[in-house]
Amino acid sequence: MRILLTVASRHQGTWEIGEVIARRLGERGHEVDLRAPEDVTSVADHDAVVLGSAVYTAHWLPAARDLAERCADELRARPVWVFSSGLATQPANSANSPLEVAALRERIGARAHRSFRGRLDRSLLSFTERAIIAGGRAREGDHRDMAAVAAWADEIADALGTAPAQRPVGASHRC
Repeated sequence: MRILLTVASRHQGTWEIGEVIARRLGERGHEVDLRAPEDVTSVADHDAVVLGSAVYTAHWLPAARDLAERCADELRARPVWVFSSGLATQPANSANSPLEVAALRERIGARAHRSFRGRLDRSLLSFTERAIIAGGRAREGDHRDMAAVAAWADEIADALGTAPAQRPVGASHRC
């Protein structure tokens, strides 16, 4: 199957999670296109989609939210999985706005949402981001569990291995 893996990342930590997912899905026999959400004009040429975002101030990044809104109809027409990467000291599901993620999942018909711990390198952050992080007492370092990321990618590959391609015929418009 041809999978679109689109990841919104501000400081590359979440993008690297996407790279692990892409590599693992590729190893399982899928063709994977890894792109930033702002570079996606349509999902029509893909059989499935994995959409991920870093979480800042309890929200997905605007580029990921915008893609989900823009392409909602196309996303609902195929299998979709979503993931978040949050503060280094807590899984993203604790940092996410639960209502926002639930509404997004419902809007695009996502099969599942997975949260992963993030990476915190204060030297990459803006003054405002450092101030927010200081208030949250987040621990510096790489707290991502790439084995858990790879295992989740395997779950997606397993699900796609048993599901027929659901790409709508003749759907090649821009979302």
